Amino acid sequence: MRVLLTGGSGFIGSRLALAARGRQLDVVVTGQVNNDAERARVDEMKRAGISIETGPLQDAAFSRQVVAGCGLVIHLAAAQHEANVPDSYFEAVNVGGTRALLDASRAAGVKRFVYGSTIGVYGSAEAGELDEESPTRPENIYGQTKLAAERLVHQEAGSLETCIVRISETYGPGDFRLLKLFRAIDRGAFMMIGNGENRRQAMHVDDLIRGLLVAAQHPAAVGQVFVMPGQEVMTTMEMVASVARALGKPVPRLRLPLWPFVAAAAVFEATFKPLGIQPPIHRRRLDFFRKTFVFSTKKAEELLGFVPRIPFAEGARETAAWYREQGFLSH
Repeated sequence: MRVLLTGGSGFIGSRLALAARGRQLDVVVTGQVNNDAERARVDEMKRAGISIETGPLQDAAFSRQVVAGCGLVIHLAAAQHEANVPDSYFEAVNVGGTRALLDASRAAGVKRFVYGSTIGVYGSAEAGELDEESPTRPENIYGQTKLAAERLVHQEAGSLETCIVRISETYGPGDFRLLKLFRAIDRGAFMMIGNGENRRQAMHVDDLIRGLLVAAQHPAAVGQVFVMPGQEVMTTMEMVASVARALGKPVPRLRLPLWPFVAAAAVFEATFKPLGIQPPIHRRRLDFFRKTFVFSTKKAEELLGFVPRIPFAEGARETAAWYREQGFLSH
């Protein structure tokens, strides 16, 4: 079966494309190339014999072009971290792009459509365990538009086999989002913002890829929504300590209050966003230090037989080794 994978220049998409090629799957990959990280990922895929189609999925003609002949679509492309664009950009990419791709998939006779959503649709939970039935309360335009796209996918359930995977914080070789954390700890310059007690379930990218591929194939996945977090629940302080051990560095102890950073981020957003400039700090970036998410993994385990395998300590060591190989950390 020919597979269309969108968002291939992103971290998760590029690793999934390489894994699919390694499994001898016929993969069509789309993505944007707007920065050095995306260029590096595209170059890596090209070396593996994977070409990438660039274009906006909200362009109906482009969506029809890339989906032609495909039996499976895994849709990961999204506007996510851009803080220098209007909300209409998120609407166009996350909602309009999904709508156009669904229309093209239906017309092309695609069998299954797997949508990569986000745990951001839950907003923030200070206490309790969340699952697929928990209320959704997205707090920003990214989460709001991803939830709107989920609704579009649900509407296609009669004409396509659909599955929605709500992806949690993902890390591993190829990730540049946590590089700043590893670098700061490596250099002895990391400062905890807040008390570090917010909880998280980071998922290794190899576990997530396995979960996405199961969702793309398993009969029980049809018509379902799955949350796919890591197996371990840890505080941010525990995560930082684990990274420090992986790097062979002392565990950072310096802590700074959270509220001045939140206030500064609000000012920066109000000042820079109207000018189309990425603010040096914004509130969504601070979610790392303040949001708590704890999820049940029961549904994916019971219906799909999927359980994450890679402990964070092991994944952190593997990620640190990859950063060193790339020259991002000291040896």
